[in-house]
Amino acid sequence: MFSAKGRYIFMGLFVLAIVVCLYYRQYQLASIGVLFLGFIVWAHYKHSSVLLASKYFKNQEYEYTAYYLNEVPNPNLLAASRRGYYEFMLANIALKEEDFNKAEYHFQIASRFPLGGKNDKAFVLIHLANIALRNKDAERARAYIEKAKELAVSNRAQDIIKIIEKEVNQLT
Repeated sequence: MFSAKGRYIFMGLFVLAIVVCLYYRQYQLASIGVLFLGFIVWAHYKHSSVLLASKYFKNQEYEYTAYYLNEVPNPNLLAASRRGYYEFMLANIALKEEDFNKAEYHFQIASRFPLGGKNDKAFVLIHLANIALRNKDAERARAYIEKAKELAVSNRAQDIIKIIEKEVNQLT
């Protein structure tokens, strides 16, 4: 759980260690250094700072969350287990900023990746239904609600679904 800056420092230290090992003809140690350097580079692209951002997201420190999410070099290269959380956090930050188009975009992407469980996926769909309701698109809101009903496990999620259903019925 390092920031990009921390990983870059480690990469530099391993490159330095590899050069020193090669200078002293310690090829086995240099190869181990290359292995560790490769692991850090792999982790930088596959996991990045998503875990660190989630720590701040959990504490509702959205400014830090956005900072660490912006460190992700290429979201398309993130591991599937990280990409869903990445998009979910970006969508929630967009909701806080009341940028509903951006939030819908990121929730759409988050819905395609695995999250914690069925209930988490249900909340993504609830958010999408809520945004569709805000845009007065009753058909899409119903579709999201029907899918969310299948996934909702907690009482809280089921209660929210009932409220949104009533609002959709009032819309039509």
